Amino acid sequence: MTEVRRGSLLESLHLGHAVVCDDTGQIVRSWGDPETVIYPRSSCKMVQALPLVTSGAAGKYGLTSEHLALACASHNGAAIHTDRVGAWLDQLGKTDGDFRCGPQMPADEEACHGLIRAYETPCQVHNNCSGKHAGFLTLSAHMGAGPEYVDIDHPVQQAALNAFEETTGLSSPGYGIDGCSAPNFATTLHGLARAMAFFASARDRSDRQSRAAARLVEAMVRHPELVAGEGRACTELMRAMNGRVAIKTGAEGVFAAIVPEMKLGVALKIRDGATRASECSIAAILVRLGVLDADHPATRKYMNAPILNRRGIETGIIKPTSDLIAG
Repeated sequence: MTEVRRGSLLESLHLGHAVVCDDTGQIVRSWGDPETVIYPRSSCKMVQALPLVTSGAAGKYGLTSEHLALACASHNGAAIHTDRVGAWLDQLGKTDGDFRCGPQMPADEEACHGLIRAYETPCQVHNNCSGKHAGFLTLSAHMGAGPEYVDIDHPVQQAALNAFEETTGLSSPGYGIDGCSAPNFATTLHGLARAMAFFASARDRSDRQSRAAARLVEAMVRHPELVAGEGRACTELMRAMNGRVAIKTGAEGVFAAIVPEMKLGVALKIRDGATRASECSIAAILVRLGVLDADHPATRKYMNAPILNRRGIETGIIKPTSDLIAG
């Protein structure tokens, strides 16, 4: 999928799988094995957020597009994220202690340094998944369910499982526990791409789930800075595509894309879990689909990206393989 060259030598090679799926569920293009079973990790947060909207919880609590973008986010823990999630908690009458995601040092440099200078430790609101968990808390409150909303048998997680299986078109063979303690349901790469294609074609349908999916996609592309943050591939590449495409990264080399104008869903998994390869590969596929400019500065940061040493000398390049570009 992605190769790393130093000088003229191929120094490293990242293998992987990718699928482009249309709105009928059929594979348009694939690399590797489409039936590989994976954990989507955070790439499927928009699926986990579906019950928040379809249940009526989003409407009941007056959630805006910013709330919905944060529900789909793996954010940097910057002030623009934590301030909004904190206000969301206040609106629910909840506190940081009601979260079940665990504390995490923010990836945002200013926020991180601010905590260090103040001799403070991070809270759960700093967790990159706190927006998703605020959504879980909102749904749980709407359902009148108990506080342990990450338990597999909790109504919130059962609703997430139902949405996941409905959009992927497959029964999940099992689940693992994600970094934020929520269940992460396994599926095939084809299933994940099929779910993304469901979101991509949602505007063509009027059923409740499709309307909810369209709202979530709109929220993601309207607020790319909330979905990830400054310096992140999700934010920078969505901005480069001017709202045409929603993309979402996941841990261990997973990436997903929703392309409404073509009614296509994309899912990829890098076998060794390397983020540099998943970012390069998703950029290459989006360029191939014609929705991302290969020469845009944001694209060049991840695809055909120069490798610089500590003196700023260009020593190599990270680039997609010829199979990914032309195969």
